[in-house]
Amino acid sequence: MELKEFLKYKNIVIQCHDNPDADALASGYALMWYFAQNKKEARFIYRGRNEIQKSNLKMMIKELEVPVKYDPFFTDEPDLLITVDCQYGQKNITTTKAKRVAIIDHHQKVTTLPGMARIRSDIGSCSTLCWDMIREAGFNPNDNRLLATALYYGLYTDTNRLSEVSHPLDRDMMDTLVINKGTITEMVNSNISLDELQITGKAILNYEYHASNKYLVIEAEACDPCILGVISDFALETENVDVCVAFYQSPYEVKFSVRSCSKEVHADELAAFLAEDLGGGGGGHNLKAGGSIQPDYLKKPARETIEERLVQYYDRYLVIYAKNTKLNTSKMQAYEKIAQSLGCVKLTDVFPLGTPINIRTLEGDVDTVVDKEAYLMIGVEGEVYPIKENKLLSSYQLTNFVFTREFEYEPRIKNRVTGEVKFVMPYAKTVRTLGTSIVFAQPLKQPVKLFTAWTEDKYYSGDVGDYLTVRADDEHDIYIVKGALFNKFYKRR
Repeated sequence: MELKEFLKYKNIVIQCHDNPDADALASGYALMWYFAQNKKEARFIYRGRNEIQKSNLKMMIKELEVPVKYDPFFTDEPDLLITVDCQYGQKNITTTKAKRVAIIDHHQKVTTLPGMARIRSDIGSCSTLCWDMIREAGFNPNDNRLLATALYYGLYTDTNRLSEVSHPLDRDMMDTLVINKGTITEMVNSNISLDELQITGKAILNYEYHASNKYLVIEAEACDPCILGVISDFALETENVDVCVAFYQSPYEVKFSVRSCSKEVHADELAAFLAEDLGGGGGGHNLKAGGSIQPDYLKKPARETIEERLVQYYDRYLVIYAKNTKLNTSKMQAYEKIAQSLGCVKLTDVFPLGTPINIRTLEGDVDTVVDKEAYLMIGVEGEVYPIKENKLLSSYQLTNFVFTREFEYEPRIKNRVTGEVKFVMPYAKTVRTLGTSIVFAQPLKQPVKLFTAWTEDKYYSGDVGDYLTVRADDEHDIYIVKGALFNKFYKRR
């Protein structure tokens, strides 16, 4: 679904969920601006029992000129109703009759979707989705700095002060928007009311500590999701606390925040595990993350469910430190690499020697500095990772053939000094495996967290069915290959 499909309708209404947050307001604002650029009239409303009272949202509406109207008794039947940051028929939005309905949302699908719907549950905010759709339509949200500021604030609040940002599209929007930083600061510093300050204090006193794995679970009253971040940030500063999960339950969702200062626990992975198969989702990065759960999916109280999942999470993993581990290869099968073509980029072809760069991929950001031996490998599914020339040449043959593939998100590199961004694929050449590498491998019978010999501060996760693999010529070069890909890369000797 594209925005231009909406232009044929005359009477258009945009509706966000009752008790709207900053993301809902920014998303509706973005659509209103798009229609204005196309000289099309539309109305932006919210309904429900309560008009907006939060000081930061009232400031947002006033300072950023958000064209929203509280209309609890709306009776028109528009030609097109577009719901943003929610789904038509959900409990959190008052039903408005319309001849046609469209949905733009970033939450998990919870209702039957109409013919016109665009849902991206993998991104952090509906603001990001609207920003991307407007760019697809050929417009630049930076042409309206107030709108750009609103979109940034929508992502900021919906990802707990950007701590839960994980998708590169969210990061692209963060980097691209030209915003009024002073207005953001004012809204951020007006985010907590005295009542919410009281909620924070009561929640912190209501903690449950698990000494065996050094984590806290804190339940709060329903509040702005940012309050959960305040609670968990504060709690993590406590002695002998490595992980904190703060949450609340409302009639519409269970919202939680995860913080970790343990290298053995990635906050984003734990957040995804807590929300798995419960109608929501979780994400963020290693230290800060969060997510949501749909109450309809719960068979037990939220606190009991979260407690049980935390126990399961800590019990499920085997932790391996490759630098100090020697696997018993006598019980492992020997394999050799299958000759194949992959992609490779010499970083000095993209930016000059010594340039500090950020490599942005679907798997996350990698900061490094361009040196004469630095390359970037591009895998069969678009995964990229830095590699040194000697390591590359030990397993691959360089060619001058262009490497072409299409991926969900095309990797790109940013000069961290100038901010210049370049796409990777125009510089990619094909490399062919030499087929001489011998490895030993075995399928995992339980999930593993692997700290490789080169990344002692970050682990790689392997699940049951993935392969634990070690090079025959380097007993500490241990890595994980996804089960679905292993037979594409290796064959038995």
